Amino acid sequence: MGRKILFLFLSLSLLSSAASSADAPPTTGQILLSVPNSWNSKTGKLKAFHWDGKEWKQSFKSSIDVLYGRNGLAWGRGVMPAPSGGSVKKEGDGKAPAGFFAVPKVLGYAGKLPGGSKGIPYRSVTKWDAWIDDPKNPYYNKHYVADPGNVPSWFNSQKMRHGDFAYEWLIQIDHNANTPKPGAGSAIFFHVRRGPSRYTSGCTTMRKEQLEEIIKWLNPEMKPHYVLLPRAEYEKLKGPWNLPEFGN
Repeated sequence: MGRKILFLFLSLSLLSSAASSADAPPTTGQILLSVPNSWNSKTGKLKAFHWDGKEWKQSFKSSIDVLYGRNGLAWGRGVMPAPSGGSVKKEGDGKAPAGFFAVPKVLGYAGKLPGGSKGIPYRSVTKWDAWIDDPKNPYYNKHYVADPGNVPSWFNSQKMRHGDFAYEWLIQIDHNANTPKPGAGSAIFFHVRRGPSRYTSGCTTMRKEQLEEIIKWLNPEMKPHYVLLPRAEYEKLKGPWNLPEFGN
């Protein structure tokens, strides 16, 4: 096990050997990559890749059909600065954030992760959990756990547990995360789709069994990230961002 961890550390270090630049891509050994045709795309393909020490390798045999925002895409706030030009994600715009985002944890209704998972941090959502999408709230775009003895007046409109099958699993996508900018978009996840043409307010969705496959694949030691870019932007950034070859 120790040798495997050392190999992983060295591999990820090589992957980010150019990290002295402020605009260098983050250290990662797992990338979920989606490259739709345009900013107006509502559907696309998602592929999973892992770094084998020398190059990116596709992790799954086939791509996953996904849905995006009902109004397409806009630049989000991730770990890499968005190039100038193009629309920017805003609260309520119905657009999925494009960019390069950390995937730090999973939330869900179940008591534990699916069998075979690799230890990605997990939070079993209770009736006291909330995720705030109100830009005026001081906890905007943050996970909040209420004190049962002192529940804030706004809690019911922000609570996470609704018994909604689409939210049975939520893989967190760190858009507008570390220092949330009010109004720049909140509560962005991978989750179960509601139907083959039920687009989202900004999340990326798929069938439940595909979502669970991703949850089992996520390895926190590999520092997983999600990259969503329209084709033209992907072609410009795949070199500077050290992205895998997506293909068609």
